[in-house]
Amino acid sequence: MRTLTSRIAFLPLLVLALTSLSACVDEKIVYRDRELFEDPPSGAADFIGYSDQEAKLTVCGNCHVEKQGEWAGTGHAEAWEGLQASGAAQTFCEGCHTVSELGNAVTEAGGYNATQDARYEDVQCESCHGPGLDHVTNPTRATIPLAPMTVGLENTEGCGECHQGTHHPFVEQWEESGHGTLIGFAAGRDGCKNCHSGNGALASWGVNTNYKEAGETFEITCAVCHDPHAHDNEGQLRFPIGGVAIEDNLCSQCHNRRVEPDPGSSHGLEPHAPETALLSGDAGWFPPGLTIERGDIIASHGSEGNEDLCATCHVASFTVTDKATGDFAFQAVGHGFNAIPCVDADGIPNNEDCGLSTTERSYEGCLGSGCHSSPEAAFSALQSATTSLEFWVEELKGLLVQVDPNLASSGGEIDATDGKFTLAEGAYFNMAMAEFGGSGRPDPRLAYAGAAVHNPFLTEQLLIASIKVVKEQYGVQLSSPDLVLERRILPDGR
Repeated sequence: MRTLTSRIAFLPLLVLALTSLSACVDEKIVYRDRELFEDPPSGAADFIGYSDQEAKLTVCGNCHVEKQGEWAGTGHAEAWEGLQASGAAQTFCEGCHTVSELGNAVTEAGGYNATQDARYEDVQCESCHGPGLDHVTNPTRATIPLAPMTVGLENTEGCGECHQGTHHPFVEQWEESGHGTLIGFAAGRDGCKNCHSGNGALASWGVNTNYKEAGETFEITCAVCHDPHAHDNEGQLRFPIGGVAIEDNLCSQCHNRRVEPDPGSSHGLEPHAPETALLSGDAGWFPPGLTIERGDIIASHGSEGNEDLCATCHVASFTVTDKATGDFAFQAVGHGFNAIPCVDADGIPNNEDCGLSTTERSYEGCLGSGCHSSPEAAFSALQSATTSLEFWVEELKGLLVQVDPNLASSGGEIDATDGKFTLAEGAYFNMAMAEFGGSGRPDPRLAYAGAAVHNPFLTEQLLIASIKVVKEQYGVQLSSPDLVLERRILPDGR
């Protein structure tokens, strides 16, 4: 233990140390806030850009460290270098490869377009969020520049200001797609919003990022499927697109809804978006006595050979050239999400309705992953499958009309509102699933194209089994009494 004498003896040493430290403080600055950014140049419209361009550290990233780290791994962080390395860099391209007035609420030239300052190279935070000067000088909730979710050719902000044009017409094709008009089908039903609106989808996926249209209803736009900050999945998608379980696949978040009869729903005798369940062999009503189980018949398009699953066909890119000169005419980017889109006389996809022929539609998406050798081969396979399904649907419909002349209308053996489930209702569901592509189209085979593409083998087996059960249960007669109702041999020999 120290004595009082030793403590007193220690005091001169302490005084000497404090005196020396005081001298150091007088001579050197031991702490100072560093400058996070330089004032933007005149005409920059309050864009602040990079804090450290060499390190690709944005001014915003000094505080928003997590978002900075996510963004740094995206293609946007390499946008300027990518343009320069493309061999096709031109001045008019630069505004979309830098921080400028494109993509945000600024309407006059700003950022790189106004100053050509290197601090604005690459598509940084402010490209979407807008100028950050107010927020960094007064960091309050009220000064946060919010990025927009809505897009469109007429919009003066959002992804579409850059992702458009004949070489990358993402917004043009999206505007004509179902995703671009989806909210019109929700009919105000709360249960539909998770798939029929962009804000509903984001909420259902647990995305709570603030954005300009918070509280509003909007379509399935770019930033609903693509995460502007993250790069966990290909294309900055919020979920993977292939090689994963159906429940984790991006498209199946919505395209996998009512896949078997629901006696408790007034709409329960018809499927609703059964596409991914069909691919995996898990859709439809499996009649008594059927010797196959769910998941036994996986479609060719749902096999491991189709790595990108839905996206292989529905997000297919291909180049259209002028038929006379061979020059470039249009770059389809697959954001009409139609696997075999109708095309105009020049071969450019459009949103019109047409027949199934190779002159009316593009079958380029069918050639991916080595699936089909030519458009003609793909069309032939589709034609064969639709013809077969049409035959079995007509046979089953003939039986069901004998059981219940009203079919799905109220009353009778097929009635979704009476609280009971019958064999006829199960068979009706399978018939409706075989026709889920819709009727009343220019080519009658289009009514069966959805099932024919997603799983013709399973659909055919379910139709045949349904015919057999209805015939035996209700004692009704086939239009072709000698028709053989046996399982067909599958392509793999089963």
